[in-house]
Amino acid sequence: MVVTNDVSLPTEEELTVTELNLSTAALRAGAFHLGKSCENPNNEFMLCRLELDDPRACIMEGKVVTRCALDFFRKVKKSCYEEFMQYANCLDKSSGTMAFRHCRKTQGVFDKCMKDNLDIDRPEYGYFTRAKIHHTERPAPAKREKKVYEDATPGLPEDYPKPPAKYGSRFHWLE
Repeated sequence: MVVTNDVSLPTEEELTVTELNLSTAALRAGAFHLGKSCENPNNEFMLCRLELDDPRACIMEGKVVTRCALDFFRKVKKSCYEEFMQYANCLDKSSGTMAFRHCRKTQGVFDKCMKDNLDIDRPEYGYFTRAKIHHTERPAPAKREKKVYEDATPGLPEDYPKPPAKYGSRFHWLE
C-alpha cells in the first residue's frame, strides 16, 4: 500500500489498549462462551471493517471488542477460576492439537459453572454458522455510483445496406 501525505495515521495513544495476555489453551477454553457474550461488539467491528474497508476507521470498535473480552475473562476468573483452569490445562496437555474431545468431562464442569454463576449457556452446535441480522446505530456508508461508459463504437444506421453473406450463412440448416 502506498501512503501519501494526505493519509492521516492514528497516533500511538489511539492504538494503545490493554492486551489480553492469555495462552492459546485458555482462549480456546473460553472461546464459545466468549463468542456468545461478546457477539454484538464483535459483529459491530466486523461490519465496520467490511463496510468501510479502512482499518483506521474501526479503531474504536476494535477497542470495544478487546474491552468486552477483558471483562468476560475477569468475570470468569472471579466466579469459575478453578473449573476454567482445569479445562484449559486439559486442552493444553491432552493432545498436540488441543482437541476438545479429550476434555468433555472438564468442559461439562466448566459449562455448569458458567451457567450457574454467570448465566451464560454454551451455544449449541452450529450457532456461530447461522445467518443473523445485526442491527447497528452506525449510518450505512455511502454507496458508490456505478460508472456508466458511453458505447465507444456506435451501431450502423438502420438504412445501411446489408448484402447477403458472400459464402452463405453459418446456420445454413436454419434457412
